[in-house]
Amino acid sequence: MIKTTLLTLLGLVVLAIAVVAVIALQRPDTFRVSRSTSIAAPAEKIFPLVNDVHAFNSWNPYALKAPEMKGSYSGPFIGPGAHYDFESKKSGSGSFEIVQVSAPSQLKMRLVMTAPFKADNLITFSLVPGGQTTQVTWAMDGPASFLSKFMGVIFNMDKMIGTDFDAGLANLKARAEQA
Repeated sequence: MIKTTLLTLLGLVVLAIAVVAVIALQRPDTFRVSRSTSIAAPAEKIFPLVNDVHAFNSWNPYALKAPEMKGSYSGPFIGPGAHYDFESKKSGSGSFEIVQVSAPSQLKMRLVMTAPFKADNLITFSLVPGGQTTQVTWAMDGPASFLSKFMGVIFNMDKMIGTDFDAGLANLKARAEQA
């Protein structure tokens, strides 16, 4: 009786994994997470908070939620080539580097994660003026490996990453709207 129950449970677990795997295989090979906010400041005031990697880390939610983070800067402080290596138990390990700037409207970073999962993604900050405010969008695009697609069936990755982006944009808004 116990053996039959254990075999049935094992069979159900294998079936569940197979179903999740089939669903994961049907997901796109790329992903995008994007969040936006309106900031009561001109793009020229907001842009330096993104373009300077030191200033970026003053509002970056991943750096703020991991005060034990070890990091090192290299290259210029601002613009293309500005680079930051980081290592943290909470936020993972990797690096980001500013790769393209169109001041004050757009900035692109390459984010390379080495832990807890390997990833190579493109981060884009877009700033669009609109009257007394600037619409700021933080987006991340990248390839979706089978593992990330599999995990995405179980966990809502857009919500998990998007929550961090929302927190970061709120931090950026607070900094940019200071008098």
